[in-house]
Amino acid sequence: MKRILLSWSSGKDSAWTLHVLREQADYDVVGLLTTFNRAADRVAMHAVRRQLVEAQAESVGLPLWPVELPWPCSNDDYQCAMSAVCARAVAEHIEAIAFGDLFLADVRAYREKQLRGTGLEPLFPIWGIATATLARQMIASGVKAKLTCIDPKVLDAKFAGRSFDGELLNDLPVNVDPCGENGEFHTFVYAGPMFKRPLTVEVGEVVTRDGFVFADVIPAAANVKTA
Repeated sequence: MKRILLSWSSGKDSAWTLHVLREQADYDVVGLLTTFNRAADRVAMHAVRRQLVEAQAESVGLPLWPVELPWPCSNDDYQCAMSAVCARAVAEHIEAIAFGDLFLADVRAYREKQLRGTGLEPLFPIWGIATATLARQMIASGVKAKLTCIDPKVLDAKFAGRSFDGELLNDLPVNVDPCGENGEFHTFVYAGPMFKRPLTVEVGEVVTRDGFVFADVIPAAANVKTA
């Protein structure tokens, strides 16, 4: 059985990738690899609070492998941090890193280049699945998520904080991918078949920053201690 890490953004696609991997006998997922903005103590891009990611990791029963990134973060900073975590993974007899990418060929090529020569194989377990089908399959399975980051250039800011559900899919403009694969939106997943128990969350402040709209997902005291 191949020991692998899963690139974990805190969103629905990485969570669904975990679900798919656990249904395959060939893989043993041994950890969740998450990049954090060290200054904000939040997930890079998604801006999800660290304690919520820690709660996710506990609920899916896997250790979190945090990658601490400075802010601002140069490409050299990023490469240095990733090289260190790859070396650690190889030392712990991990053979691959899985990603929840769906169809962006340039992103896949970047992942493959990044891992070339590290001793780690890149895996793409949900690559090529039609996103309209996948989105509804996730929802039907019990996946629940909130939209945490919106690109207002392609999607109205009012979608920030909304639930990822059938009503949302019906309301999305035709030019927006149902899974947000082009960066139209990012999510925080708090329930689904990959969780031992759902997390209880609510949506707090919505702010515009660096050209994006962020909805702050707040953990309930029953799950984790708030800052």
